[in-house]
Formats: sequence, structure tokens, C-alpha cells
Amino acid sequence: MTNDSEHTWQEKPFSDALKREDNPHWLQMWRDDRIEDFHQKAVNPLLVQYWHSQNPKKHSRILVPLCGKSLDMLWLAEQGHSVVGIELSPIAVKAFFSENHLKVKKTRKGNFTCWKSGPIVILCGDFFSLQKHHLGRIDRVLDRAAMTALPEGVRGQYVEQLRTLIDDDVGIFLLTVEDVAKNSGLQLNHIDNELAELYREYFEVELTYAQRQDAVQDGSSAPGFYIDNKVYQMRQHP
Repeated sequence: MTNDSEHTWQEKPFSDALKREDNPHWLQMWRDDRIEDFHQKAVNPLLVQYWHSQNPKKHSRILVPLCGKSLDMLWLAEQGHSVVGIELSPIAVKAFFSENHLKVKKTRKGNFTCWKSGPIVILCGDFFSLQKHHLGRIDRVLDRAAMTALPEGVRGQYVEQLRTLIDDDVGIFLLTVEDVAKNSGLQLNHIDNELAELYREYFEVELTYAQRQDAVQDGSSAPGFYIDNKVYQMRQHP
């Protein structure tokens, strides 16, 4: 990230173009049902284990960007929270409600289709078109590798957009899966360089849990890499 206004001006059209190009790709992934690389068929165990360490208030409103059809939203609702998901693909949104046998009511909200069932709302549309008044008050953000689903050139704008949607006192609970080369020398407690670069200007980044395992590809060991599963908790600087 940079504070140089001229450099930022030059990069912005490139990033905007990347966003436009990525949307059809993401929509096609859902149409082709090629979601095995990012959709988990169970609630994330690290969410279950570490969510309550934040002492979240019951009935908090939780924002879940790029939510897909994640079962994490169901789990959050079961904890007494209201959930607001954002998802580009209508296929993903429809699948979430139908696969979980939830009766849904659909309305329009600006450029978004609002799907609602009980405490769960999913706004179907482009995350980068979202405005704060679409959401209302948000108490906390759950980011389950949403940022890393985007092209590298767009991730800085993702963080900027997220900041425009939440108040200064709203924290982020971030779950990541990081590939680490075994010869890199990086320790398990290392905060990912890109994540630190993108967030540190505005947020205090705390790594609260990390678990390392050997990477596996096509059913066989990939000896050159580890997979690090990590839990980060971030609060905006005072």
C-alpha cells in the first residue's frame, strides 16, 4: 500500500479492470460447480473453537463478505447473531437457502437482491458496489479467506472497501489458509507479509492461533510446502 496519490491514481484503473474481469470468472465457477477449492462442507472448526474468545455480544450483526453458501453463517445464527452475507453469485445464494431448507423472502435493495430468512440476510451483488446504508450497523466482520479469493491487484481495494462499510470500533475475525515453502524459514507464528502490508496502516493485526500441516496434492504428499491454518483478530487503530 502507498500514500503516494499519483501512484494510487495510476493503479486504480488497473485494479478496476481486474475487478470487472474477476466477476465473470467467479460467476462461471459457480455455474460449472467448480467450488471444491473454496467451499467447505462443514462449519470451519477454527471458527467454532475461537469465535467466543472475542466475547462477542449476543445479537451482534456479523458481516460475512464473499460468503458463497458457507455453513459458517448458519453457525453464527445459532449463536444468537444476525448475519449479513455478501455474495456475487445468485446460484450460491439460492443454494444456501435451498440446501438448508430455509424459507426465504426476496426484495430489492439498490443494485442488490436481498434474500432473507430469519436472522440471516444475504445481499446478492458486487461487494465493491456495496454502500454503508445498505448494511446498517455492523458489530463484527467474519472474513474466511474472502480477501485471498480475489486477484492480488484487487486485495488492497477490498480492505479499503471494507473500511468504508464498518465503524471504527468494529473488529475483524479473519481465518486464512496459507501455503508456506518448507525452505522459507518462516515460523508458524509469522504474520503473513501481504496481510500485514494491506491491513497494518489501519488495523492492529494479532495472530491468535496457528496450526501447521504438510500440504497434500492429488492424494499424495507435497513435501516442499506446509499449509498453515491461522486465526487473526484485527482492531482498527485508535
